[in-house]
Amino acid sequence: QVQLVESGGGFVQAGGSLRLSCAASGSIVSFNVMGWYRQAPGKQRELVASIRSRGQTNYQTNYADSVKGRFTISRDNSKNTVNLQMNSLKPEDTAVYYCNLRPVLDTTQNWWGQGTQVTVSS
Repeated sequence: QVQLVESGGGFVQAGGSLRLSCAASGSIVSFNVMGWYRQAPGKQRELVASIRSRGQTNYQTNYADSVKGRFTISRDNSKNTVNLQMNSLKPEDTAVYYCNLRPVLDTTQNWWGQGTQVTVSS
């Protein structure tokens, strides 16, 4: 059983910054991918960024084209925490952001957080 808890969402003006955090707890396999997804009203949930880790080593990262150069994903494996630094925010970034964790070698499991609201005003 794995639990994910997001924090850091809020209201910000265009051009501002927010930092999201996701704390994972429970039975977490060392070789996994953690990522951030978002879902805006009337749109499908989409991948924002992900980071692949094995033990204390972080490997490849992946970003949606719309956030490249503005968002940075990072992982503190010792604390089972993934962060998303969001800079130069745009109104189009407004969405509920969800944390996700999945084992690399066990495709039958997948966990989601409850989501945190990010609202960017113009």
